[in-house]
Amino acid sequence: MKKLSFQVVIAAAVLSAATLYAGKEWKSGIEWPEPPVVEPGAKPGDPPSDAVVLFDGSDLSQWDGGDKWIVKDGYAQAAKGGITTKDKFGDMQLHIEFATPEKVSGNGQGRGNSGVYFFGKYECQILDSYDNPTYFDGQAAAIYKQSPPMVNASRKPGEWQAYDIIFNAPQFNDDGSLAKSGYFTVLHNGVLVQNHYELKGTTAWDSPPKFEKHGPKGKIQLQFHGNPVRYRNIWLRELKPLVGKLPEAKPKEEKKEEKPAETGSADAAK
Repeated sequence: MKKLSFQVVIAAAVLSAATLYAGKEWKSGIEWPEPPVVEPGAKPGDPPSDAVVLFDGSDLSQWDGGDKWIVKDGYAQAAKGGITTKDKFGDMQLHIEFATPEKVSGNGQGRGNSGVYFFGKYECQILDSYDNPTYFDGQAAAIYKQSPPMVNASRKPGEWQAYDIIFNAPQFNDDGSLAKSGYFTVLHNGVLVQNHYELKGTTAWDSPPKFEKHGPKGKIQLQFHGNPVRYRNIWLRELKPLVGKLPEAKPKEEKKEEKPAETGSADAAK
């Protein structure tokens, strides 16, 4: 009976506390700017209103080396070297669609090989990984030689595929030391395959990862690896986080020292 009475008392106390604080909203006090309005694309994969369109199927005028590639029927086909954006970009959301050759030729890394390079240093691999064994950190959607995709979401050769990549660039101190890590998040055909992966450095074929100081913005490169990989519908959004204003701290009021009341003797009052 005593145990039951104790439980009743505890329950009553909890209910009383909940009633006391009910209806009191917690507020951070941070003053946020209003988020800008962005018009989404008409259908999934279409660029939103704030996107920088890098290739809409008509020409590669925004790329250096684009004159070497074949542009027809709304796509660009890799040939005779890679292409690099003329402009530099910072942290970004990149959408890119590609198709490996329908006619299967070669195997492993020799089949439908290309890649998306950020800042010329960090590669998200493009490869025909449909029924094509290779080393796991070199298959489609791998952060090359660093992180295999969590799953293989590849479509059949010749079918159009899509990467949606969130890239946060590493940041460096003046002395070249790493100030802030870089990250990759990748969706392959709508499937999450890289979840905020922390870069260990550059993604070279012949050397271990290492960090090399660069600025906050860099170019994007599409690799030519000897295979006629096709591309279409390439756009990006530069990421600009909202910055709120913290409430100003109220200055502490200085406590005034109270002077003790003067007291006189009975003799002095006479």
